[in-house]
Amino acid sequence: MHEKRLIGLRIRELRKNKSLSQEELAAKAETSPNYLSRMERGTENPTLEMLIKISRSLDVEMWELFDFGHEGSQKEIKESLMKFIKEADEEKIRLTVKILRAMLR
Repeated sequence: MHEKRLIGLRIRELRKNKSLSQEELAAKAETSPNYLSRMERGTENPTLEMLIKISRSLDVEMWELFDFGHEGSQKEIKESLMKFIKEADEEKIRLTVKILRAMLR
């Protein structure tokens, strides 16, 4: 998937997690709802200044706008897990299993 689209989907996800409408986020970020909509669809290329405004308006760190690793396919996720298992030491693997078990309860 194209990076602009991934960033747009991530902005939308973060906005919805904060229970904000496009209009509300656009007002906070001092932009138009149409521009925000185009960013979320991946058809607009936001400037660095706009990304800073969006991250501040969403009360998230800038890196969180680019945290879309979870958007991978099931195959990619499994490959990442296998790589982690091969490279991690026993302590990290045990901790990971504990975390996963806690999440599944």
